[in-house]
Amino acid sequence: MKITKFYVENLAKACVTDNFNPRFSFAIESEKSEVVIKSAKISVGNWAVETNEQINVVYDGEPLKPFTEYVADLAVTDNYGESDSASLIFETGRLGEPWQAYWITDGTYKFTEKGVSPTPMTFRKELSVNKPVKSAKIYVTAMGIYELFINGKKVGKDYFAPGFTSYKTNLQYQVYDIKDCLEENSVLDAVVAGGWAVGSFVFTRKNRVTADRQALLAEIRIEYADGSFEVIGTDESWRVTRCGNFVEADFYDGETYDSTVDLAEAKFVNATKEKLRVNPKIIASYGDLVTAHEVMTPVSVVKNGDELIYDFGQNFAGVICAEIKGEKGQTVIFRHAEVLDSNGQLLTKILRSAKATAKYICSDGEQVYSPRLTYMGFRYVGVSGIAEENIKLSAFALYSDIKNTGAFECSNELINKLQQNIVWSAKSNFVDIPTDCPQRDERMGWTGDIAVFAPTACYNFDMYRFLEKWLKDVRAEQLRTGGLPNTVPVQGYGFPATMPKKAIAFWGDAAVFVPWAMYLAGGDKKVLEVNYEMMKKYVKAEKFWANIGFGKHRYIWSDIPMMQFGDWIAPDVKTMGEWQARCKWTGTGAIAASSLIMSKVAKLLGKEKDEKFFEKLHEKVSDAYVSLLTDGEGKLKNEFQTAYVLPIYFEIFKDEMKKKAAKNLAELVKNNDYCIGTGFPAPRIFYSLLPTTAKRKLRSRCSPTPSARPGYTKSRSAAPPSGSIGTR
Repeated sequence: MKITKFYVENLAKACVTDNFNPRFSFAIESEKSEVVIKSAKISVGNWAVETNEQINVVYDGEPLKPFTEYVADLAVTDNYGESDSASLIFETGRLGEPWQAYWITDGTYKFTEKGVSPTPMTFRKELSVNKPVKSAKIYVTAMGIYELFINGKKVGKDYFAPGFTSYKTNLQYQVYDIKDCLEENSVLDAVVAGGWAVGSFVFTRKNRVTADRQALLAEIRIEYADGSFEVIGTDESWRVTRCGNFVEADFYDGETYDSTVDLAEAKFVNATKEKLRVNPKIIASYGDLVTAHEVMTPVSVVKNGDELIYDFGQNFAGVICAEIKGEKGQTVIFRHAEVLDSNGQLLTKILRSAKATAKYICSDGEQVYSPRLTYMGFRYVGVSGIAEENIKLSAFALYSDIKNTGAFECSNELINKLQQNIVWSAKSNFVDIPTDCPQRDERMGWTGDIAVFAPTACYNFDMYRFLEKWLKDVRAEQLRTGGLPNTVPVQGYGFPATMPKKAIAFWGDAAVFVPWAMYLAGGDKKVLEVNYEMMKKYVKAEKFWANIGFGKHRYIWSDIPMMQFGDWIAPDVKTMGEWQARCKWTGTGAIAASSLIMSKVAKLLGKEKDEKFFEKLHEKVSDAYVSLLTDGEGKLKNEFQTAYVLPIYFEIFKDEMKKKAAKNLAELVKNNDYCIGTGFPAPRIFYSLLPTTAKRKLRSRCSPTPSARPGYTKSRSAAPPSGSIGTR
């Protein structure tokens, strides 16, 4: 028997936390069968706990001190008498300690232009270190996104720090060890771009949503070998310029970088203190920040007009990396697109207003450029301004630092390719928040997308920190009515203005679906406990908005008061109005789904009164659906695929009625040439409901490769350390 994982706050290393009660999880492996844990002991300092739990064991010892390193030890013995031990190191962050620093900005910058992002600011501080250093760390955050450099070298591996949160309530800070970066005389540069807080965002290109301009907050804490201590915080002694190397930076339009700029000769002014419009709680990073992952290389390059068209053979979210042999002042332009048009040129029309372009102004000689303050969704890159022999192009896939935990493989290569596409789509849309797309002028946290995708995401990846962070913002954005915005964080999006005040079926249900998916994947009841009040409040809001009419009609969700998305983008109807016209089927299905889940959650948490309430609600909704929307025998009065899928899966139809409904669904599929015809709420659960004959017909549309082993299926889901981690 051996311990394979030992995590604190779901991290094996480099954990800095502001949680006064950090959580520990572990996993073991054994070659023996029927292995169970006989005893497990976790200890930190004078605190120790004997436990049989493996998931989020909470530290409840004496209060932790800020800015302190701790060692956690784990000892496990199984029922065969075999033992193993492990240890990890974690640090506490500020734990609420006041900052010995001020928010600073360029007070001369009056950023008023609409629809664009502000000019990046470069803050500078000279550091003198004249005696041996024991430790040196910087605690830093920004309004905007930042990059740190010491003596011209990048600090840390993160992109787009401090991350995207509901800035009016939550803001993360990061901690970087800079001891090895410091010299006797060092220069620290912090580049701050607009990002989500100040830059243009959503397809309306709204800017300055959270702040009027960028701002920086940082504190350098140096402990010397002689025991003395120094704190250097942001204040008016720091200098700032808008004439640095980063000329432009925007998530949609791209980045312009001028390598000819010598910061030593740039015009700096003293920074000024900034008073923010918001007052968020500033907490040590609790999500998975974006980092570079796979290195992508082109599969081909062709000349088309003035551009070299590079094909990376894979659609992904990321940035190029160019090794360039250039001349001073030479401008190299990189345009990005997911597809080519019929002439072999980049098809950028579908990007809408997003320019998706990086520009690099060369210095003399060999140099390397990769954007730091933007990202694109692309497969193809058009390069102009340089000869092919003078550039070597590659790219980095960028997404949050989530770990792969599941896999699927079978004998059909088309299905395997589908699985690969699912994984890549997830990676491209897990850029600090769960987004809807990685390429055009959107990339927003649509609640509906992650609501339906969460179970698949939690199968393939350890989503705990990523979704825990996002749910913190969902709770913050929930309205007093119980409804949720369509996108979280909202960040300037208000379409239509009144929609967030009510519950939006399958979009708002993310409040229930996402925590439930996390629980099913990981077995951690605490995620349900933390989100329970939000979940309960949302389902009651659903009930309220559906409760219009008399008798059983009170449980059929009406679209009279406001708008719903309905059977969004169902292929058998073509207009927005037709999709929305199905909202009484989809909306009623959503109430049934969430009330069913909430009855199970309440039971798990020992809330008997709530369990009965949600059970009764599910029964009444189910009865209304059957009585008013069907003939009572499993046949819908208005037949379409989604209207069958939802009541079958969410237990509205029971026993023989469910069997009859499944046959009716299969007949619809047959009449649709065995194609899925569901809209947004249903395709994930569609396939599992069909009778075997219909599934066989669907499979027959995909021809396995001749070399494939017939019927071969292999799947794996290694539960995340926050999850159901037992022996295997």
